[in-house]
Amino acid sequence: QVQLVESGGGSVQAGGSLRVSCAASGHIFRSYIMGWFRQAPGKEREFVAATKWSGGSTYYADSVKGRFTISRDNAKTTVYLQMNSLKPEDTAVYYCAADPSGRYYSSDHNRYDYWGQGTQVTVSA
Repeated sequence: QVQLVESGGGSVQAGGSLRVSCAASGHIFRSYIMGWFRQAPGKEREFVAATKWSGGSTYYADSVKGRFTISRDNAKTTVYLQMNSLKPEDTAVYYCAADPSGRYYSSDHNRYDYWGQGTQVTVSA
């Protein structure tokens, strides 16, 4: 089993920055893909970014490319999402997720088997 716990959400004004964290525990393997998704009220869950514990390339949604950075600390089994130049449309609950298959990056939330409880990010104009 895998447990994911997000933290670090909060409120910020447009143009500001926040960093959210995802602490992973349980049976985590280097092949796992770790992703961040978000869901705003009344909207579908949306892919944000993904990375692998084994390193290498990362994958971003076009809407956050150049503003958000995903990173990981293998020693702490923690994944981070640094969010800069935040916009009101970034307001959502942000979820961490794990894809055990690790075969390829995907924006499809159905590929991810494990999810955290989410952390709220609110960006005011």
